[in-house]
Amino acid sequence: MNSRVVGGGPEISTDSLIPAQPSAQLQPAEAGNALARLFVKHIDGCTDEYRDCQNAAQQRLDALGSPHSSTTLQVEGALQLAPRAFLPPDEEGYARLRRLDAGLRVIEAAFPQVSTDIEVCRLTCMMLEGAWRSRALTPPRDEEQTTVCDCSLCRRLPTPPERTLADYGWRQSAGRPLTVKTWPYHRELDSVLTGGWVLARQMNDLERDLGYRHRFEDDILLFHEYKRVIDTIDTTHLTQLIEGRLAENFSTNTARALVCGLYAAHKRSVDEYWLQQHHAGSVVLPQTNPLSQSSYSLLQMMDCLFWHVSPDTELWQEEHLASLLLCRVVDDMVDVRADALTGEISNFWLADMPSHTKALYAAGAIALIKYGCMPEAHPPMWNTWLMTSTIVWLGLTGRHALWFDGITQGLPPAQECPLCDLQPNACTGILTHGTTLTISPRPTAPALSARTAELSARCRAQYPETWPLFDAELHAFEALHGPWHGNIDSTWEILRRTYIAAVEASNAAPSTARARAVQEDSGAVGSEFFYALHDPQTGREDTALLAYMFGCAHPHFLWNAMGYRPSVLAGDWLDG
Repeated sequence: MNSRVVGGGPEISTDSLIPAQPSAQLQPAEAGNALARLFVKHIDGCTDEYRDCQNAAQQRLDALGSPHSSTTLQVEGALQLAPRAFLPPDEEGYARLRRLDAGLRVIEAAFPQVSTDIEVCRLTCMMLEGAWRSRALTPPRDEEQTTVCDCSLCRRLPTPPERTLADYGWRQSAGRPLTVKTWPYHRELDSVLTGGWVLARQMNDLERDLGYRHRFEDDILLFHEYKRVIDTIDTTHLTQLIEGRLAENFSTNTARALVCGLYAAHKRSVDEYWLQQHHAGSVVLPQTNPLSQSSYSLLQMMDCLFWHVSPDTELWQEEHLASLLLCRVVDDMVDVRADALTGEISNFWLADMPSHTKALYAAGAIALIKYGCMPEAHPPMWNTWLMTSTIVWLGLTGRHALWFDGITQGLPPAQECPLCDLQPNACTGILTHGTTLTISPRPTAPALSARTAELSARCRAQYPETWPLFDAELHAFEALHGPWHGNIDSTWEILRRTYIAAVEASNAAPSTARARAVQEDSGAVGSEFFYALHDPQTGREDTALLAYMFGCAHPHFLWNAMGYRPSVLAGDWLDG
């Protein structure tokens, strides 16, 4: 019998989680609680080096102005909250879990180094099965969704536009091909979907080369498309891979890639099963799901924990896990309506959480983007460019609705804006002890550096109505980042066709067509200029500025993209 001692508690039999008989019953919350205890056991607290860098960054900001009054918002640690109790899987669910377990046992026998990864996968899939069945058979809990909150964040929640599947015809796994290929010798990876991952690992490896930049043959990116995974990965194929090429050139990431491949295949399988039940009329899936703050956070960990390559020494660091969770929050914010229409269960805007909790998570993501713009954020860990590169990738691929769904008529007032005044925050304790978001008047640089001043001058000459806002945001950015030394020409062209174009569209008469044009052109300019972000001299500088403008700058198009309006559930080929 396989068993684990989880979080100092009693042994939990992993065999018991995959009963031999489909009718065998589980305690509904067993998988979620076991997963939470596993994380508590393995998470390492914030390092002294990381804490020192945060303090140094705050001292630098404090030096730019006199102290101001501030307000704080508390975000509870997700693992301190009990995961929601779900119904046990049905017979088909148990059958899927047995097939998953067969594949995981093959991997574990060959690669015992990833036994913890395998346990996370096994428990996550059990929780996912229970969440889907609970969604289908349990009435949604509307009382928490309708609670009125008058906090500074909830008062600014946007009114979402109504969308249909036709509005997301551009959203595909492969996306538009990049003009300059990231991996020209490997056609399988020549897509914008992998562009963000490759960009993040390249920037990380510039200073601390772990060999991840060019080792695409045996790592996680090999399994990135859900449809291909479920069609090609089975136990027989896994055995052949393990006994053949992969076993000869073993790496921990090789085995993690196999685990992630099985997870992706299982997730796709259970998604499609319940959507088919919905279409057949066997169940009626509501436009909500039963994920609580804790169960949402735990489920998202498997979605990203092993997709984003990191050194084993950092994999379980508290600050690393916080960035993984909030990167997924950003993805959910901008993807919410497509996921709603296609039945995606892990999207947290559909989750059974109060809107205030959702607003806190979204604000945490914005605060982390700001923190990622600061030079002090990057020395302590290898995988610290993940959030900034993610938000830039989203803005430059056209895959997400940053400029389309985010454009609203008229700009909200910038004065005393709580989103503008959110202080940078690494949100380290968002899974464990919680984190405190601070809102106080933001610092601004007294003068722009030479290259940033040139961007401001170009905007003043070409877009005089947008210039005051653009110039103010550049001053706020340089307060966080310090003098900017990026590529003026490529960065200007990107900003002109993304952020500035969106501000201009907001100030013009309402036009869905114009908003769509901005959104589509963001993908086009990304295809033209994505290569500039790989420049070892200026790529990081460009990424930091673009991340700020896409994720933090007023009028906060990222925040505007997070609204959700229920509509008819109609799943299709889209993968989330």
